[in-house]
Amino acid sequence: MILTVSVRDDLHTLAVREAAARRGYADFHIIECDQISGRRSLAWNSHEDASATVLTSGGLALPLSEVSVLWWRRMRANQQASAHTADDHQRRLINNDCRGALDGILAAAYRGLWISSPEATDRAADKLYQLAVAQETGLRVPRTLVSQSRQDVIEFARQVGRIIVKPVVGASGPLTFTQYIDDPSSIPEESFTACPAVYQEYVPGRQHVRLNCFGDRSYAALIETDRLDWRPDLNVPISKWKVPDGLARQVAAVLQRLGLRMGIIDIKLTPHGEPVWLEVNPQGQFLFLEPLLGEPLADHFFDFLLSNTEASGR
Repeated sequence: MILTVSVRDDLHTLAVREAAARRGYADFHIIECDQISGRRSLAWNSHEDASATVLTSGGLALPLSEVSVLWWRRMRANQQASAHTADDHQRRLINNDCRGALDGILAAAYRGLWISSPEATDRAADKLYQLAVAQETGLRVPRTLVSQSRQDVIEFARQVGRIIVKPVVGASGPLTFTQYIDDPSSIPEESFTACPAVYQEYVPGRQHVRLNCFGDRSYAALIETDRLDWRPDLNVPISKWKVPDGLARQVAAVLQRLGLRMGIIDIKLTPHGEPVWLEVNPQGQFLFLEPLLGEPLADHFFDFLLSNTEASGR
């Protein structure tokens, strides 16, 4: 049995559930983590034999003991019901306690396989940590500085040439795209001291790889554009890209070190074809590539989940 933790109407969750249904697999269930409030969604008792249960999107009180694989897809959303609560303290209490109860019950009672565990997911989402792991694994990574010092950034630019900037973590809301900084000396000091940012050497080239790694299977797209950040415009050449065996082994080693069973990886190819690791998102978006590549990625991902139910022996 497969259980997914996500938010209501998450496209990826629904698409993979539909792939499961097409294959006649009925044991695919969803916990909508933003819908816990207002329903009898969770139950756990430390001194009773009855298994902990969670309420699925279909209204089933599902014993966690019956679950083989848990896809930890989306898990940090606020409660939809709490949005109508006028009192700020009550709203924060509802959001925090619903999130904490779900996390705690799963940690205390779930014994199957995670895709991927909360601890590994949170740790691997740290851009600096994953960059260090990729470098230790032998992959080339951009020279990187994290600082709040204008002078540090000016000196870094002198050393490496053209540089780019991106957030360390980012925030919900509009996407913050990667940008060039051509002359850091022209930017006021307070822009740097406001918060740390990630400054990196610019890696030349127009070939970007989006590598979707599901266990031991990889499905990659080559995105060709002169843009620094390809996300704002997908009306560019996008094609299937065969992952070289050596790169596949290195990526698998990084994910293993990070404790991840899957990952959505961004890589840039230099003009000489050398892959440069940029980052991994433990639960990144991949379905936008399905129509562009003609590749049934939702089905591939369901196959990956199903293979893990068999490996779990439950």
